[in-house]
Amino acid sequence: MEHGRLIKLLWLAIAAAVATITLKTTAWLLTDSVGLLSDAAESVVNLVAAVVAMLAMRWALKPADEEHAYGHQKAEYFAAGVEGAMIVVAAVLIGATALPRLFDPQPIEAAGLGVAISTVASLINLAVGALLLREGRRLRSIILEADGKHLLTDVWTSVGVLGAVVLVALTGWNILDPLIALAVAVNIIGTGLRLVLRSIGGLMDRGLDAAEQAQIAAVLTRFENDGISYHALRTRQAGSRAFVSLHVLVPGAWTVQRGHDVAEEIEDALRTALPHATVFTHLEPAEDPRSFADVELDRLDLPQRGVELGAGVPFQQP
Repeated sequence: MEHGRLIKLLWLAIAAAVATITLKTTAWLLTDSVGLLSDAAESVVNLVAAVVAMLAMRWALKPADEEHAYGHQKAEYFAAGVEGAMIVVAAVLIGATALPRLFDPQPIEAAGLGVAISTVASLINLAVGALLLREGRRLRSIILEADGKHLLTDVWTSVGVLGAVVLVALTGWNILDPLIALAVAVNIIGTGLRLVLRSIGGLMDRGLDAAEQAQIAAVLTRFENDGISYHALRTRQAGSRAFVSLHVLVPGAWTVQRGHDVAEEIEDALRTALPHATVFTHLEPAEDPRSFADVELDRLDLPQRGVELGAGVPFQQP
């Protein structure tokens, strides 16, 4: 059900991009405003980004297979990265178009009609962008969230462009048109770079955010209060899916069944707190020094350090 919702929302983003391109291009042709041209150019980026997002989402929703045992969710980061890069490219093109107008300002024709048409396009972006952002956060989809942020950024830049066009029409200060286009370019470069950096962070297996780390800590604290220890806690985010792994320390005298039951309880509690998470636990005897040799990512050399590692780590009997 959620997967179908994601695809429908991306189709909506594509439809909105086609509609706004048509409207904003019409406004530019009527006015010959380089500011409105910059606004139309960003809508072209919206369309390409939405198509890329659709392709990436279809790939990300594929189930895990032998070649990709942890799933395909990281495809979402590629889409967000492509969208960010395209925003930057669009900003450069806008700047290249606006700079010559600084030295040769041109009057704006049919400003009232152009502003009215572009306003309709902005309202479409506002409605769709707010929906994508809200649903992207709810469904934990970086693709939808990135697309929503992009559309809302487009709305704010459109407000600036429309304001400049109105000022030019009222005052005759034609140089305001290329100046606002350059301001739009600078603004959307920032948005694009933030998306690219977020995409890189995801591809580099960044851990879960502070709020989710706090949820994990709260769950594990309950078990610690019952005398169960843990270490080697690691987390990572892969698109809409999270991964959590940790080692659970229990008395070596326990039966395998008893230790397994505790590990299952911990996994169930973590999945309840983070429904989108895949949880892995590794059971270890608390008294064995080797249990403390793999706290870090790389296992330590036990022959030299095993005794020291095992010392001073008491276990509380539940």
